[in-house]
Amino acid sequence: MSVWDDLVGQEPVVAQLSSAAGEAGGMAHAWLFTGPPGAGRSAAARAFAAALQCLENPRGCGHCASCHQVLQGTHADLEVVRPAGLSYGVRETRELVLRASSSPSGGRWQIVLFEDADRATEAAANALLKAIEEPPPRTVWLLCTPSPDDLLVTIRSRCRLVTLRTPAVQAVADLLVQRDGVDRDTADVVARAAQGHISRARRLATDPQARARRAEVLAVPRRLTGVGPAVTAAEALVKAAEAEAKAQTEELNETETSALRQALGESAKGRMPRGTAGALKELDDRQKSRATRLKRDALDRALLDLASYYRDVLTLQLGAGSELVNTELGPELRTAAASGRPEDTLRRLDAIMDCRERLEANVNPLLAVEALTLALRTS
Repeated sequence: MSVWDDLVGQEPVVAQLSSAAGEAGGMAHAWLFTGPPGAGRSAAARAFAAALQCLENPRGCGHCASCHQVLQGTHADLEVVRPAGLSYGVRETRELVLRASSSPSGGRWQIVLFEDADRATEAAANALLKAIEEPPPRTVWLLCTPSPDDLLVTIRSRCRLVTLRTPAVQAVADLLVQRDGVDRDTADVVARAAQGHISRARRLATDPQARARRAEVLAVPRRLTGVGPAVTAAEALVKAAEAEAKAQTEELNETETSALRQALGESAKGRMPRGTAGALKELDDRQKSRATRLKRDALDRALLDLASYYRDVLTLQLGAGSELVNTELGPELRTAAASGRPEDTLRRLDAIMDCRERLEANVNPLLAVEALTLALRTS
């Protein structure tokens, strides 16, 4: 066992980080982990944190108490930040910086692992910059973003860069078989479907509902037989994203609300003390923001699945010889390729990317997806 076991197809990154963790001195106090979604940015940062805190081996043994606590997220000198909403504000960042300035209670370092650091607002990023410019001697910042360009150039220039790549399909399939006990055929199918996104592949392999939702998305092209069906398909896509987001947040919201009410002194009859309404309202606002983000993320995944369909069609039209992503739809894809032109398929792919940009700009999801399905029908 090793702290690096969860990093699939990232041998250069493992070599870079394990070497840095074993350095006697001169260790950088700010690191920037970048790479495509699903490549394992957070997993790499967490493994590096475990190696830095390891009690047995400076490169990370993976079995001591410290390694176990870091990998489980319970180590006293590790703070993991996961922005719940669409953004991470300056007040939260200042509080984080203050906590990060304390000395380690027992580990070698005080470590802050900031997932989705690109969600920090401009004011929050400036507050973070000040902390990174003059960090306490035993504090290490681990920032995760899809691209270096997602952060201020002044922050990037003060971080040591770690670049992850998309894992090979076969490597992801092997991981699912060996660690999660997934049968080989299923592992191969979902690894191709996830296109290197490890957590997405695991979800597809273990959650029948996730596979069913993806099948519904891939059925959209054959349903675009008229304006009415196109509008109906758009509504179905948005509702599916809402259902997925609700499934992810419902149980978590209930647990958070119950814990807060108890901490604030809820009576046996469910009454709350005076002055607690503001804290409950703040939690409710955070939960709504998280639900909005999860809905947007779910819809974006659906659009990427739809793009994989037309990518396969274009591959067949151009005779590229590349392996199909959706091999289970082989006959349908060949029929679609034979009945259309490559330039039309490219226009459909462009329409999907345009829809993603509109959603990122906060366009009403239903309107954006309706425009997309109508464009897919007429392209």
